[in-house]
This record gives sequence, C-alpha cells and structure tokens, in this order.
Amino acid sequence: MKASGWAVSDVGRKRDHNEDSFLCNNDLGLYAVADGMGGHLGGERASSMAVELLEQGITGAMAGPLQSSAPDISGAESHPAAYAMKAATERAATVIYEAAQADSAHTGMGTTLTSAFFHGDYLTICHVGDSRAYLYRDGHGRQLTEDHSWIHEQLREGLLSPDDALVSRFRNIITRSVGFEPTVEPDVMTLPVEPGDCYLLCSDGMSNYISTEEIARVLTAHFYRDAGPVLVDMANERGGDDNITCVVIYIANIGQ
Repeated sequence: MKASGWAVSDVGRKRDHNEDSFLCNNDLGLYAVADGMGGHLGGERASSMAVELLEQGITGAMAGPLQSSAPDISGAESHPAAYAMKAATERAATVIYEAAQADSAHTGMGTTLTSAFFHGDYLTICHVGDSRAYLYRDGHGRQLTEDHSWIHEQLREGLLSPDDALVSRFRNIITRSVGFEPTVEPDVMTLPVEPGDCYLLCSDGMSNYISTEEIARVLTAHFYRDAGPVLVDMANERGGDDNITCVVIYIANIGQ
C-alpha cells in the first residue's frame, strides 16, 4: 500500500502569525501537525523544531531497525516503528526544552505533536497535546487520539458538560506538551490499515469548530486533496480564532 498526503495551514481570522507547523513527507510515509505555544517566536520555533526532529529521527531509524523489520510484524506497540516514533518525540521534547533554557526569549515554549507513520500494512500514531488524529473508513469518521487537555480531563471525570466545554475559557489549556518540560510521555498506537482508508491530522484551530461527523461529510463529498482547504474555510467561517492546520492522508493499493 502507498500513502499520499496533502497539507494546508492558515493563520485564521484573529491571529497575526502562524505558530502551527506540519510535516507531509510522502516518500517516508510520515505526517505530523504541531501547534506551538510560548508566544510568537517561541511557539513558532517549538512547532518547527518538533516536526524537523521527528523527520530526522524517523529518517535515521529507516536506515536501521525499521529497514530490517518484516512488513507483517505484529501491529502492537512493540513494533520498531512505535519505538522510533516515541524516541523521536521524546528527543524533540528534550532538545526544545534545552533550547528554551538557553534563550530567555523562548522561555516556556512548547508544542503539541500528533504524527502518523505508515510502514508496510500498519500505521503508527504518536500523540502529545490536543492536536488530533482521525480515521475515515467506509463513510464513517472516528477520532483516534485523546486530547491531553484540562477540558478533556474534566469531561472524562464528569465534572464538565459538553456544552460548557465548548465555551470554557480554559479550553486551550493542555496538560502535556513537547518541550515545556525536559521529558514527555507520548501516547503511541500501531494499527493495521486498509486500502481506501483516509486519515486526518489537525490542530485544535480546526477541531474546536468542526465535529467528527462534519469531517466525515466533507471527506465524503470532496476529493481528498481538496478536503483540507474546505475544512479550513469552515473553521474560518465559524470564527477562526486560532491557527488552522490539517494533513489529509489517503491509503491506496500500490498502482492505484
């Protein structure tokens, strides 16, 4: 199978700069969305560093254990790809943290990082923060990641209603990030892919405005290469309070 991705990023309606970064490397089968924090310079630098370090880590791993792994190896978290994604994300956290300590202008910078790596017949997702990964299969959408956010924790414990969560002034507070602390524990999952699958990675500038069901309807109604700009326009029309970034990835049989 082969992965093909299309990425789009927009500053939104209320911000004067874009602190989001993305990775869309079809040759590696590696994709990511990062939403920076820490002010104009800090957030932009943190998100950019995160996707660059992720790409470096997986490029290096492809020359080693991933290259020698059988394509039908177990899809569990023990797959070498899961270790490689986790290691690259953890290294990014350390490097970004150390960069912030070395320059007071970047104190407190960090970023979300939600990434997807396609290898053989499997997909590995590595996730930190509140950017999201979705799966669209057979006409239905499903969120694959859980937000590392104060809002999600309150919802999970039944301390906040979904309606209150939508208007909470704390909805942008994340509880886990890459670089704000010297170490991080990413969520990692490896799962089998099917021909025809579509995956979407996005920052909260999109997911705050568009539901899983609406994402599925857009993916049903449009060519995948056109879906990202349509979703960005929807988020902007509904307020565009934040930067908006998404990567749409389609899995096809080789030769399709």
